[in-house]
Amino acid sequence: MSFPIHGSLVTPAEARVDLTAFKDNIALLRGHAPGAEMMVAVKADAYGHGLVACGRAALEAGASRLGTAYIREALDLRAAGVTAPVLSWIITPGEPIGDAVAAGVELSAGAPWLIDDIAAAARRTGRTARVHLKIDTGISRGGATPADWPSLVDRALAAQAEGTIEIAGLWSHFACSDIPGHPSITRQLALFDEALLVADKAGVNGSGVVRHIANSAATLTLPQARYDMVRCGIATYGLSPIPEMGDFGLRPAMTLTARVAMVKRVPAGTGVSYGHLYTTERETTLAQIPLGYADGIMRSATNRMEVLVAGRRRTIAGRVCMDQFVLDVEDDPVREGDEVVLFGPGTDGEPTAQEWADSLGTITHEIVTRIGSRVPRVYR
Repeated sequence: MSFPIHGSLVTPAEARVDLTAFKDNIALLRGHAPGAEMMVAVKADAYGHGLVACGRAALEAGASRLGTAYIREALDLRAAGVTAPVLSWIITPGEPIGDAVAAGVELSAGAPWLIDDIAAAARRTGRTARVHLKIDTGISRGGATPADWPSLVDRALAAQAEGTIEIAGLWSHFACSDIPGHPSITRQLALFDEALLVADKAGVNGSGVVRHIANSAATLTLPQARYDMVRCGIATYGLSPIPEMGDFGLRPAMTLTARVAMVKRVPAGTGVSYGHLYTTERETTLAQIPLGYADGIMRSATNRMEVLVAGRRRTIAGRVCMDQFVLDVEDDPVREGDEVVLFGPGTDGEPTAQEWADSLGTITHEIVTRIGSRVPRVYR
């Protein structure tokens, strides 16, 4: 059974999301981290799969928490009726911290100024804010440096004594956990352990303080990194965080399809699409496919990427345009309305998102998150 987000409206393309596969992936990952809580990252519209639908499905599958990059994503979950703990971890000055605190959204802080802003918002709302303190152990993005960590902890403890915040977690993020054996992994774990010790000696303790550093790759390959909770993103959507090690038994949740908009016979020597980067070698049939770079089909897929149509793989013929691309289907009996599969789990011979990523020199994260809002998500 499926249900498109636009009701019964027929659309030229759709991204089918298999929620059973998504839930099975979560179950598989939970099996790798027995005894640890699981947070599922649903940032970036659940990696392009749909924020609310995947958030709800993750909780049904046994995840205890959800994670978002931005406050507005967490507030969208709350507006949809999701009441489970949600952590947001990228916050800039002037954002609606008060709204987040009032909605019970947990917030990450890696700098004293943010502790102050969160505490001020808590005073205004009259509600204690739950905060996860972030230590930068080596990725050099958000989080306090080891040198600044003690002062961040002290500032948070002062706010906690005032009653404006509650220290709910201590966390960090790996830089190279998807590169097995990388020396930074050991260094980051050692720095994280040191940071935990500093926090403990300063008075941050209690069973309610959750320690977490493991992402998808670490959950699957680093038992020593699982602590109290693991944070899984790309793997829950069935895409391997370490492709060179295989798929770990994960099942891709998204299948991207389109319907042929037009077919026509053309003679040999016909130039196709902008710049005529493809020219037909003989009389053939061209099929117009209504997806383009505005929908996330990278322009670099020109004359490179394969799709499945009429039971055969065909390479995109000519330049990918904003709203469309063309296939040379030769003499295959392709008709308007026929389905084209750009990528999926690969079980029916279609390309996978991993194949697209490998061919285009990127990662699967980019392939699925680029799929635009014009493409409805259909949940099965």
